[in-house]
Amino acid sequence: MSEYQIQIVVVAGGPAGLAAAVAAAEKGAKVALLEKRAIPGGLANAGMGILAVESHFQKEAGIDLTVEKAVKMMMEYEHYNIDGRLVRRYFGQSADTIEWLEGMGVEFEGAFRYFAQSEATWHIVKTGKKIGPAAARVMNQKLAERAEELGVQIYYECVGKKILKDGSGRISGLLATDKIGRNFVIDCEAVIIACGGASGNPEMIREETGYQFGVDLFNFSSPAITGDGLKMAWEAGADRLPVRIEQAALCGGLDNLPPCVPNVMMQPNLLVNLSGKRIMDEEQMENTTFLGNAATIQEKRLLFSIVDSSIVDHYIKDGLDRTSLVRNDPDVSPFADAVDKALERGNRSVFKADTLKELAEKTGIDAEGLLRTVELYNGYCESSDDEFFKKQELMRPIVKPPFYAATIYPGGYGTVGGIRINENCEVLSNFKPIPGLYAAGSDACNLYNDSYMFLLPGNSMGFAVNSGRIAGMEAAGYVLSRS
Repeated sequence: MSEYQIQIVVVAGGPAGLAAAVAAAEKGAKVALLEKRAIPGGLANAGMGILAVESHFQKEAGIDLTVEKAVKMMMEYEHYNIDGRLVRRYFGQSADTIEWLEGMGVEFEGAFRYFAQSEATWHIVKTGKKIGPAAARVMNQKLAERAEELGVQIYYECVGKKILKDGSGRISGLLATDKIGRNFVIDCEAVIIACGGASGNPEMIREETGYQFGVDLFNFSSPAITGDGLKMAWEAGADRLPVRIEQAALCGGLDNLPPCVPNVMMQPNLLVNLSGKRIMDEEQMENTTFLGNAATIQEKRLLFSIVDSSIVDHYIKDGLDRTSLVRNDPDVSPFADAVDKALERGNRSVFKADTLKELAEKTGIDAEGLLRTVELYNGYCESSDDEFFKKQELMRPIVKPPFYAATIYPGGYGTVGGIRINENCEVLSNFKPIPGLYAAGSDACNLYNDSYMFLLPGNSMGFAVNSGRIAGMEAAGYVLSRS
């Protein structure tokens, strides 16, 4: 591939980059998109949908959530330690973005809550199949098709390496590498970074966050998402902000098991730390951001969900206490067999024992602490939870062997943040825009100060698509004003 000229280069083809490319091309700009993998969509292909506020789906369903309320919820949840102007533009545009996507042929199932306490902002992409993970792949494919219709030049298996600037500090090009390792330069007037963070770079995760991937953190990851965008932006002079994990706890090592195992173990069961002590009202486990935060401050960043056979029998016979659209299979009847098979294969995240003392030995939980907690907890089941005030209908005693436990660690959707942007998705250096440089998606998502805003579900991919769209429109306006 030889050196050539274009107006805008978008680096990476996940939902943020695809939305940016389409939005810029719709404005009449000439756009090239580089994607490290051989297909578009990135890690977001495993997702399900995007946030929107005041969409026609919400209005038709009588869902009374306004942009005003959503903005205030977001700002208060994050204690105003985020960019309110960016939040306002993102939420204010989000309903129109649904219709923008529908114009490309993307269909939605409607607007949904993730869990009971959340708002119905999650617009799940329709696939023609049962609602579940990987629905967003359809949306990403439609965006890629629209980009090609508009003349966007998409180069797969190509990686952005260095952002180039002229003597005045304006963007002048991008150094990249093609699939056979050859370097080439694209002369351009604007670059949009949308590389998705650093979820697949354990060293960078450790350096930036202190977590050790695979030890005390189990975030979703892709080997293609290695922090390229962050490094390029910082090298180009971008203000460097904290890189955080988009927190959402999970059962360590259980995602490779039949859904019945995590479905049982992520119910509002008895939850203890290594000292054998309870640490919260287990009903709040539904908000996996809260659960991940709680795990983070424990010894070894570790918690255990504990059930007995009578609780498992209850879930099999009467149904789960809580279900979600992600883990939506209500049949947990294979649970015991699935655990036995996991143990035979050497799984170290799930445990089974005939006594609580044995369970403590296998998990490493302090035996005396666990026995004391179970005694207290069983008493609360007969009266009321005087410790953490859990709803009585969720209180079930731990009495019947065999007993089961599963590890719960901090998890998440990957890294977020690191590049300071404004409401126009312009990358800032000393709080001033770098002319021609924009960022969108996870690289620029500084909206979760210490906690992912799970009360407004769909926020992660919603920000990716909307910030990408903003970046594309603004970059197009910038380059076209110069021509």
